[in-house]
Amino acid sequence: MLRFLKYLLILLILGTLGLWGYSYLLEPETAPINETIQIDAG
Repeated sequence: MLRFLKYLLILLILGTLGLWGYSYLLEPETAPINETIQIDAG
């Protein structure tokens, strides 16, 4: 029983870390405000 709880706790921690990492990868990268791209349409 104790071994089962230990495995369950490890799976819970790994799952939480995995979900956190996945959501972190899904976040769009924010560019710095002073970095602007100028387009010359002339």
